[in-house]
Amino acid sequence: FYLAFREKAVPLLRTYPFVRLWHAGCSTGEEVLSMAILLEEEGLYERARIYATDINELVLRQAKAGIFPLEKMQDYTQNYVRAGGTRSFSEYYTAGYDGAIFNTSLLRNVVFAQHNLVTDRSFAEFNVILCRNVMIYFDRELQNRVHGLFYGSLSKFGLLALGSKESLRFTDYEDRYEPLDAKEKIYRRIR
Repeated sequence: FYLAFREKAVPLLRTYPFVRLWHAGCSTGEEVLSMAILLEEEGLYERARIYATDINELVLRQAKAGIFPLEKMQDYTQNYVRAGGTRSFSEYYTAGYDGAIFNTSLLRNVVFAQHNLVTDRSFAEFNVILCRNVMIYFDRELQNRVHGLFYGSLSKFGLLALGSKESLRFTDYEDRYEPLDAKEKIYRRIR
């Protein structure tokens, strides 16, 4: 996913003076940090703001801390290389007894907040909305409602990224997007 995002989405994001991203259902923050690293390497982080939301306050606290188990670092390093990372992944964290602590500078443009995708409203307009592997837990009606929230929150020509098992098919919004990368489930709002 991140390699496709780097190759196909980043050139579009370069055309914006400021980039607003929403990580909906961010959980413990791995994808938030991944995106922060990607934007940093692509020279976009200084003009980006990432809004990372989840319904669960406990996982948000974990995400804000930026601490992950050391045993996951090998997998994360391999993912980083596959995503086209341009540095040594270990530059982004410090290994300690309690785990790997990611550099706090990676979170300086991140706002963490509690948000319920089902009951809460839109809180801003975004250039990118990422909601990966969250809607697989919703029935079709809830998925459609959440897609309505995303559609109303996404700027024209904004990007929507879904999880590998998720789709716009059978929603009221399917015809309002075109695939930017169909395999990686990255869509561009066209109307």
